[in-house]
Amino acid sequence: MKAMATLAALWRNPLGRTGAIVLFLWLFLAVFAYAFSADSSPWANSMNLAESAKPMQHRGADGVMHWLGTDRYGRDMTGRLLLGSRVSLSVGFIAVGIAMLVGIPIGAWAGFYGGPVDSALSVLIQVFWSIPSLLMVMALSFVLGKGFWQVFVAVGLTSWVEVARLVRGQVKAWKPSEFVQAAQVLGYSNQRILWKHIMPQTLAPLIVLAASQFASAILLESGLSFLGLGAQPPMPSWGGMIRDHYPYLLTGQAHLALIPGLALASLVLAFQVLGTALRDVLDVRAVK
Repeated sequence: MKAMATLAALWRNPLGRTGAIVLFLWLFLAVFAYAFSADSSPWANSMNLAESAKPMQHRGADGVMHWLGTDRYGRDMTGRLLLGSRVSLSVGFIAVGIAMLVGIPIGAWAGFYGGPVDSALSVLIQVFWSIPSLLMVMALSFVLGKGFWQVFVAVGLTSWVEVARLVRGQVKAWKPSEFVQAAQVLGYSNQRILWKHIMPQTLAPLIVLAASQFASAILLESGLSFLGLGAQPPMPSWGGMIRDHYPYLLTGQAHLALIPGLALASLVLAFQVLGTALRDVLDVRAVK
């Protein structure tokens, strides 16, 4: 019931409703990408150099309509754009999942046990916090290699620090609470107190942070693909599409770079406004 009330409040929030609609639209288009694509080949990778860089609403020699035109290799821009959304959304979900799996236990143990455990884990957190995320992702990409799954791991392993810092602070704030003291008097184990009583109190700020990290993960993946370290051809990626076509910004085919750029901006903005709406709905700032 509480979850339904939260969703209802989120829908009543103008920012939350807008973000949810945009996110649902991209999820729908990603799932049914081939239904809207003029190219049914894997990753919409059929090339036809005779149809290179055609304008929007171009009908090819075979009579097929390319609603967003074709790219520099004569591939259908619509199909490539929608399939690229699968890459961005997948990176967001999996990278945030990895960040949560790594960051939550480290932050929880540091905040609950304190002392030497907190000192050691805090040093680890500070070391990773001091390294710029993009440089860390690039370094891990060089170590793990270029590819789709390597991006998941690289982005996820650079996002856990924020999760750990948040969880550590929340656990330290809730540990002196009366319900924790009552659980200790009743003889509950430390693990039960931590995971059954304290951690549920951190759920609201974690949800808000996850929404923000979705946006960061998508931007990092696009940046890596733009540099050639992310998803490799023929797999489409919005960052890769921008890299392939940014010279066309000075020609009559500027849409080849602008369309994936606008798609990236809309998805990132959707997650950002969702995070803002969740912060207001869940009233995270009231948590002490």
